Amino acid sequence: MEMTNSNLIENLKHLIISSREKIVQTVNTTMVQTYWNIGKILIEHEQEGKARATYGKEQLKHISQELTKEFGKGFDTRNLRNMRQFYQKFPIWQSVNAKLSWTHYVRLIRIENKDAREWYINEAIENSWSVRALDRQISKLYYERLLSSKEKLPVADEADKETKKLATTTKDFLRDPYIFDFLNLPHDTLVESNIEQGLIDNLQKFLLELGRGFAFVSRQERLSVEEQDFYIDLVFYNFKLKCFLLIDLKLGKLTHQDVGQMDTYVRVYDKFKKSEDDNPTIGLILCSQSSNAVAKYSVLSDSKQLFSSKYLPFLPTVEELKTELLKQRELLAKGAEDE
Repeated sequence: MEMTNSNLIENLKHLIISSREKIVQTVNTTMVQTYWNIGKILIEHEQEGKARATYGKEQLKHISQELTKEFGKGFDTRNLRNMRQFYQKFPIWQSVNAKLSWTHYVRLIRIENKDAREWYINEAIENSWSVRALDRQISKLYYERLLSSKEKLPVADEADKETKKLATTTKDFLRDPYIFDFLNLPHDTLVESNIEQGLIDNLQKFLLELGRGFAFVSRQERLSVEEQDFYIDLVFYNFKLKCFLLIDLKLGKLTHQDVGQMDTYVRVYDKFKKSEDDNPTIGLILCSQSSNAVAKYSVLSDSKQLFSSKYLPFLPTVEELKTELLKQRELLAKGAEDE
C-alpha cells in the first residue's frame, strides 16, 4: 500500500520522538550512575580520613573548585553534597531506578521518612510523574493524606487530575538544567526561541544606552530556591540607586505565578547577594506577545515607599519598556520572515 504524505510525516515524527527519548534515557542513566558513584567515592574517602569534622566544608570546596575548572558548574559544592546524600540514601546501586531523572532524585533525597520516599518513587515511576508533579505531591503531603484518609479515592482522583496538568515532554527533559550542567553545555541553549534571545540582547543594549546608571552584571544567572534551580534572564546593578535589577522575560501572558516567582527571586537576592549598604532589589517582569507587551515591576511591600520616591526617576517607565519590546519584536519577526 502506498504511503500517504500524512502517514509519512507521522512516521517521521514517531522516529524523531523515539530517538529523542532514547537520547534522554541514555544521558539520564549515565548521569544518575555517575553521580551515585561520585557520592560513593566521596563517602568512602570521608570514612577513611582522619579529619572527618572538617571534610564536609573544606574538602568539598576544594574538590568542587578542581572539578569545576575542567567540567563546569555541575560540580559545585551544593551538587556534590546532593551526590553524597544520594549515595547515603541509596547505598545499593540496584535500588536506584534509572527511569527517574537526577532532578527527581534531588527532590527525593530530602524525604527523611524511608517508607514515604519509597512510596513516592514507586508512584512517580508508575504514573510517569514529572519533577513538577513530584514536587506538587510532596508539598501537598500526598502520602500522609492518603494514610490518614478514610476515603482514599477522592484524594487519589484529585492528585491524578492535578499531576496530569504538570506532565512533561521529551523536549522538557532535554532542557533540564542538570543535563546541561552534566554535559557542560552553555545555558544560553535553554532559550525558547530566536525571538526571545533577540529580545534579551536588545533589552540589555537598551538599558545600557539609557544612561541612567545601569551596569551589566550577568545573564542567565543561576539562582537556587528551595532545592530548585532557576535562571534569571538579565541582572543589572544601578550605581545611582545602589540596587540590583532582576529581569525575567516571558513569551506569553503574565500570570500570578510569574509575579510570585519574581518576588521569591527578589527575596533570595536580597538575602544572599545584596550588601548592607545596598537598597532593596527590584524585579522586572516583561511579557512579550505577538501584538501586545506587558511590563511589571515586582516590589516587596516593605520597599514600596522607597520605590515610588527614589527609584522611578532612574528606572525606565513601563511605557518605555512596552514600546521597546514591541518595536524589537516586530523587527525580529520581520527579520525571521526575510531569512
